[in-house]
Amino acid sequence: MEDIRPAPPGMMTSVPRLMVSAPMKSSGKTTVSLGLLRYFSSQGRHIISFKKGPDYIDPMWHRLASGASSANLDPYLMGEKLCRKLFIERCIRENAALSLVEGNHGLHDGMAFDGSDSSAGLASQLDLPVLLVLDGRNANRGIASQVLGAQAMPPGVRIGGVILNKVKKVRQAEKQRRAIEEYCGVPVLGILPEDTAVALPERHLGLTTVHEQQDALSIIDNAARSIEAHCDVGAIERLFESASQMEIPHMEYSAARPPSGVRIGVFRDAAFCFYYPENIEALRECGAELVFIDAVGGDGLPDVHGVYLGGGFPESFFGELSANTALMRALQQRVEEGMPVYAECGGLIYLSRSAEYNGRRYPLVGIFPLDISFHERPVGHGYMELRSTLSTPWFSKGEHVRAHEFHYASAEAADTGMSCLFEVQRGHGITGVRDGMVYRNVFASFAHLHVSVTPGWAERFVGLGAAYRAGETVLAE
Repeated sequence: MEDIRPAPPGMMTSVPRLMVSAPMKSSGKTTVSLGLLRYFSSQGRHIISFKKGPDYIDPMWHRLASGASSANLDPYLMGEKLCRKLFIERCIRENAALSLVEGNHGLHDGMAFDGSDSSAGLASQLDLPVLLVLDGRNANRGIASQVLGAQAMPPGVRIGGVILNKVKKVRQAEKQRRAIEEYCGVPVLGILPEDTAVALPERHLGLTTVHEQQDALSIIDNAARSIEAHCDVGAIERLFESASQMEIPHMEYSAARPPSGVRIGVFRDAAFCFYYPENIEALRECGAELVFIDAVGGDGLPDVHGVYLGGGFPESFFGELSANTALMRALQQRVEEGMPVYAECGGLIYLSRSAEYNGRRYPLVGIFPLDISFHERPVGHGYMELRSTLSTPWFSKGEHVRAHEFHYASAEAADTGMSCLFEVQRGHGITGVRDGMVYRNVFASFAHLHVSVTPGWAERFVGLGAAYRAGETVLAE
């Protein structure tokens, strides 16, 4: 099979692709995805990956498995046309031999009643054959009903193969295989035994991050060996290749901007690791040089003209973050000088006055008069619809922003006069009805944005950095 080669817009091209999904979460689809990514990349196949979003954690594991970044495809945030455009453009630009899309939750789970924003909806939109992973631990022949249900439930998808996961006994596996192949007409392409060596540790947001899992690479290698030993990898590769051709869209190849001289500091460590690769790349495309900062083990703030503070798990590192007073003082000083800072979720928490976690209160940067508390259940969880009520350098008045949130934190304002930029039309944000705090050139909120649906974000950020570098007057108060 030939690798994808660029062709003129409107022409059809081969895009070998596959979705790995499951009827329900925690069935093993990520383990199978990682095993396939690792196996094919070890065989010299240029395989790239996507994750049905929103998701930050699984793409980190994907990258470790394949050596290539993993992009989110989110039908709710991006819409069908943009998902399709982003998918095929990346496949072509990266000259991918194979493209794997990992679903999220259950195959047909989604917000929309018609399932259009589910993994099945995405598979239908991109015409992805589906490799269905079933948890076979406590099932017998009745497991075939899960496949029949997946075949019948709209949106309709093509179940091209099944992998039985965590199967305990050979006899059990054989009954499951015969039932699926006879009653569903779908081949069973793998039977994976229960194996603690490939178990992926989970927490409230899904998997633990690769930064926290010291044996992450070992888990991935074990998953690849299990796939090779217990699956028909040749048949799985043919399933990739069975995907229909796709029409090549018009693709704009703009010349790279010359370096602007603007350096954006990106907090990237075990505490702050939730970043969309596209957001990072958009800053580079706008001419910024990125400087990565370790807030947990680092010793100060580099010479930068802006700071990007993503989400993550700062609560797991409050001791180290709070003890790094040199970094916090430097950040406070730069903020007062007018340096732009963009902070999401964990970044908002870090910029607050304090946070209480596990019975202890930690002093933090103190840019905003907020005291953070954590709860057993999520405070904000899901998609957000936001409307800007003010004009700032970050967002214009009336601008509509679509985003997502997932946080167990709530914020109590020490200053009763606190105001927020966004009216929350869907979601929770900071107060339940408002989100997005602004102080000087700092913007912080619980909302996670994706640059593809907020296209002016990176240019605004770099523009603010350029103004700060030039010593221009602070633009926001």
